[in-house]
Amino acid sequence: MAVCARLCGVGPARGCRRRQQRRGPAETSTADSEPDTDPEEERIEAGAAPAWPGGGPEAAGSPSSARCSLLELPPELLVEIFASLPGTDLPSLAQVCTKFRRILHTDTIWRRRCREEYGVCENLRKLEITGVSCRDVYAKLLHRYRHILGLWQPDIGPYGGLLNVVVDGLFIIGWMYLPPHDPHVGDPMRFKPLFRIHLMERKSATVECMYGHKGPHNGHIQIVKKDEFSTKCNQTDHHRMSGGRQEEFRTWLREEWGRTLEDIFHEHMQELILMKFIYTSQYDNCLTYRRIYLPPSHPDDLIKPGLFKGTYGSHGLEIVMLSFHGPHARGTKITGDPNIPAGQQTVEIDLRYRIQLPDVENLRNFNELSRIVLEVREQVRQEQQRETGGSPDPPQEPPSFRGPDELPAEDSEKSSNGAAAAEQPAPEQPVTSGHGQPFVLPVGVSSRNEDYPRTCRLCYYGTGLIAGHGFTSPERTPGVFVLFDEDRFGFLWLELKSFSLYSRVQATFRNADAPSPQAFDEMLKNIQSLTS
Repeated sequence: MAVCARLCGVGPARGCRRRQQRRGPAETSTADSEPDTDPEEERIEAGAAPAWPGGGPEAAGSPSSARCSLLELPPELLVEIFASLPGTDLPSLAQVCTKFRRILHTDTIWRRRCREEYGVCENLRKLEITGVSCRDVYAKLLHRYRHILGLWQPDIGPYGGLLNVVVDGLFIIGWMYLPPHDPHVGDPMRFKPLFRIHLMERKSATVECMYGHKGPHNGHIQIVKKDEFSTKCNQTDHHRMSGGRQEEFRTWLREEWGRTLEDIFHEHMQELILMKFIYTSQYDNCLTYRRIYLPPSHPDDLIKPGLFKGTYGSHGLEIVMLSFHGPHARGTKITGDPNIPAGQQTVEIDLRYRIQLPDVENLRNFNELSRIVLEVREQVRQEQQRETGGSPDPPQEPPSFRGPDELPAEDSEKSSNGAAAAEQPAPEQPVTSGHGQPFVLPVGVSSRNEDYPRTCRLCYYGTGLIAGHGFTSPERTPGVFVLFDEDRFGFLWLELKSFSLYSRVQATFRNADAPSPQAFDEMLKNIQSLTS
């Protein structure tokens, strides 16, 4: 910008400095997080040329006439130069001179900015029919709502969720991602549109709620603060059916499950209660979303971190984020249940402690596996005491592990976190090849998905978080983290005698990378604090 000004004969001692002194704070500040009062958008839309003393730099006899100036370049070359600059810099460039301002009304420049900055690949020429320019699309839609693009977690009690806000053609759409139908953990994610924003007239962008049976209807989006926004439906009657909520819920079951309420009530009662809550009430009031980031990846990670779908007993499938933190890996719940809410760390894997599983025949014996894991737990406990300078406690009798049927009803659904133990306290190298060893679940261990891999590569000691209904009496208990391949892992909960299988979410998410490892760690703390 300063180079352009000097080439045009506008040195910092002349027009630029005077103009900066005349402009108020509202003209020079960057875009606010609230779309309704976005000065950056106003600058892009206005692009007003300033009054120049003595006729401006184009005046004859100006000091710039004796040297090369951008003003001497042909307009088509200036269009190409300006189109390569960030869109947020163009309003300032428009204030250099009248010629620049006229050139910046060329829609080719803004079409390129829409494509390169926001991935809009459609032919924007069709906008001419409605009288909407590419500059309108950039300023009033894409740039104005740029703060809500990316991944978000809705604040729906303990249930959480995963919202992906993307630019889709000439729309900005909020897609709610849902796990596959239980127990098909390997199936792709399901998704539904919750809201969309589009620009069909020059005046302003339109927000529409996509929920309900009567089609898109009026909604509202407000950016509350950094990394947080809210949505509200202005016509909640569009969500209602003539038969009331019961009929509405039955219709949802037919659409989502292809089955009747009576067919699946007993099998998925808890999950149905959850989905009914979300379906019938999430837009009755203002719903808040908080930003989440994908975990950063490092070359020495065991596998690529990311989002995984996992089985959680009668709670069905849930979404977990796997991340690596030095010698530990952690699984954080993006969706939750009445026992372990979203945001909680469900499993923690200690990569310093490998577990060597016995042969298949001995592995079928649950007591043999329990003995191995408890020995590792004791080793971990003693190591932690040495690190803290304490003296080891006398050996304790191993606890008797109970099966799910032996637990109280309120404790029968809990979550765990695990990995395994070895002698060397060094993280394992990333998994690259090899088929590993045979794997089979011990007799008496339940699994909702019987189609788990029959070979595994590595096992580690870990702990899992379990709790009663309402997140009462939470505690961490030992378990086994089982790595099958790059996209699948499992966790065997010893105390619950149950096995959870996890499969990677293969979807690609834009605008979801953390700006720094520190920002990611802070995000994890924030979403966990909401449910602590």
